[in-house]
Amino acid sequence: MRKRKIIVILGQTATGKSDLAVKVARELAVSGVESEIISADSRQVYKGLDIGTGKISKKEMHGIPHHLIDVANPRYKFTVVEYKKLAEEKIKEIIARGNIPILCGGTGFYIDAITKGIIFPEVPPNIKLRKLLEKKSTPELFKILKKLDSKRAKNIREKNEQNNKVRLIRAIEIAKTLGRVPKIIKGSPRYKFIKIGLYLPVPILRKKVEKRVAKMFQSGLLNEIKTLKNKGISDKRLKEFGFEYNNPTKEKVISETIKYAKRQMTWFKRDKEIIWLDASKKNLEKKVLSLIKKDF
Repeated sequence: MRKRKIIVILGQTATGKSDLAVKVARELAVSGVESEIISADSRQVYKGLDIGTGKISKKEMHGIPHHLIDVANPRYKFTVVEYKKLAEEKIKEIIARGNIPILCGGTGFYIDAITKGIIFPEVPPNIKLRKLLEKKSTPELFKILKKLDSKRAKNIREKNEQNNKVRLIRAIEIAKTLGRVPKIIKGSPRYKFIKIGLYLPVPILRKKVEKRVAKMFQSGLLNEIKTLKNKGISDKRLKEFGFEYNNPTKEKVISETIKYAKRQMTWFKRDKEIIWLDASKKNLEKKVLSLIKKDF
């Protein structure tokens, strides 16, 4: 039995992934093929995080259905396990309607969770343990994890996440429950994924980022942060949303965005199934359609 095909548009931040996904969907519609877009962005799932995350507007969607945007309360942590469950449900619904799913975003872990058939361990939250661990500093948490599971601690250090308190606490929680943090199990994906990756040469990327950041501040990034605070979102929680929400300045956001784009590319380069395209070129949607034409 042939696997159903799903288009994936991924890559670095500020490369125009959302715009390309919409253009591809509109081109497909011209040929009588309807498609729907599923966001793969770990922050755009939250309501109220619009400007800082570069969330696509209704106008920019051009009538193309979008899913998994604004589905979570920013007060609470939305996990990759929850994302995988919702995304797989949406994929089934879209296919049942006779349409093509387009997975679009830059969160590598989210995309891998769907495209690589990843199975996550089911470990429920341990509220009592979390309250105890919250009182500790990140160096203390990292030390605890290292004793429980040195491999997981090494992995977190390699990803430069040793100061991510939420990630450390969850790793400790799983390690204490299962004995160690289990390796991610990769199953056999039920669909065939056609992966299109977007990148930009560094000088062009920097100019795009500078323009994007300037637009963020002009559009009211600081007011967005103020609104979130007025709704009861703590400074601590805002920091967890990234550098755009942690006392941002234009210079800081530009610098950190460039670094983030490099980390994204490091993650995605491990996947040899990705077909890479220079996002500075024109008519990308035509190129994408030519690449996927034989599969649909």
